[in-house]
Amino acid sequence: MELQSRVNDLREKGLGLAAISYDAPEILAAFSKQRGITFPLLSDAGSATIEKYGILNPVPEWATGPDKDDPVVQAEVQKYVSVVRANPSMVGIAFPGTFILDRQGKVTSRFFENFYIERNTVASLMMRLGNLKTPIAGTKISTGQLDIITYPSDPAIAPGNRFSLALVVTPHSGIHVYAPGASNYRVIALKIEPQPFLRVLPMKYPASEIYFFKPLNERVAVYDKPFTMVQEVVLEGTPQAQAAFRGKESVMLTGALEYQACDDKICFNPASVPLSWTLSLRPLVVERPTRPQ
Repeated sequence: MELQSRVNDLREKGLGLAAISYDAPEILAAFSKQRGITFPLLSDAGSATIEKYGILNPVPEWATGPDKDDPVVQAEVQKYVSVVRANPSMVGIAFPGTFILDRQGKVTSRFFENFYIERNTVASLMMRLGNLKTPIAGTKISTGQLDIITYPSDPAIAPGNRFSLALVVTPHSGIHVYAPGASNYRVIALKIEPQPFLRVLPMKYPASEIYFFKPLNERVAVYDKPFTMVQEVVLEGTPQAQAAFRGKESVMLTGALEYQACDDKICFNPASVPLSWTLSLRPLVVERPTRPQ
């Protein structure tokens, strides 16, 4: 359903879209009609293609076999199949993931999740691939050393969504801030306030440059040109999380951008810029395709 909402955006970027599952053609056709899906839903009955891509999920078979009562197998079911017991109809499912292919069919990127109910949003994937254009108006903040624009990848999210927060940081002329690898200085970092059912993933920083500080004869990793930080966040989709978010219209994230800025003569005091993002909540669609009557 989230993919359907972004079909036009993907086409504008020159991307086609198709989803593949082990469901029979008549089941997928009925689901497409019911939910207004306009992109291809491809049937891999027998899971031959799923297996060739190396993403066949073996857990349902374990969970319906002689080891079904093994605590290790039961834990795998909870993580990779369902919060309830698996059944034989689940044998053949894929691990959830996204492949991006070029026009020659070569895989250029792939993204996977660690929990069966979690999914990357399309906008978050595009943001992580460097496509930062978004219809969402950013929040602009200026300090004595930096200009900051921040915005989320998506205006609305559902439990189980893996989304992103972008921070476009522009140091003022002659200013630099410290990047990972710089010792004895405060490295720029985004701190998100913890809250239940919100998981903040490790930050992946852009490449930095080496700055030579002549008075101390030291070389340190810095950012002195505009750069973008992308922070991935997961709104958990467990039954407990779904219950906690039920009836709520939005979720707010708060945090701060911490950094220390310097010019070629002095270093300014460490700074902390408060930030917040409010995203609408939409319901999680858990309905599976069913065989038409």
